[in-house]
Amino acid sequence: MGENELEVKYKRSVLDVAILQDHLALRCDMALKAQAASIELRKHMRDMEQKLQVESQDRRDVSSDLSRQYKTMQTEFTTKLKRLEEEVSQLREQLVLCQEELRTEKRERALVEQDKDTTIADLQHKLDNMETDYEKILHDTLDSLTSQLSVSRRGWQDQSTTIHQEYKELLTDFGLNALDI
Repeated sequence: MGENELEVKYKRSVLDVAILQDHLALRCDMALKAQAASIELRKHMRDMEQKLQVESQDRRDVSSDLSRQYKTMQTEFTTKLKRLEEEVSQLREQLVLCQEELRTEKRERALVEQDKDTTIADLQHKLDNMETDYEKILHDTLDSLTSQLSVSRRGWQDQSTTIHQEYKELLTDFGLNALDI
């Protein structure tokens, strides 16, 4: 029995060796696959790191560009704001000057209006006085003319009466009645 046992042990050992070789082959295969996967993952990781670096650089570039644009816009805005503030200041000064000029013009116009009204009132007063004077002169002249006409009328009436009387006497001297003619 010793040999059988030995043979069984040997077969078992050969079987164990075969199993261990299969197991070792499987492990080697798995190790190779793991190494290949590790290499593939490292390659993938390097690709990802490169992409990340590119994206980080792009992000920094975009951030830098946005910062530059922001600073440019802020500078332009500040410049425009200062210009507009100066313009507002100038316009306010012009407004104050225009308002003062308007007040001066109104005062001068009021004085001119007052002078004009005074002149008109004086001229109206003189016109009223002249009207009164001319009216008086006209009444005096008309009274004088009426008086002269009265005197002339009396003179003409007296002369007419004298002439009528003379003609009447002449007609009577000729034997004519004046009422018949």
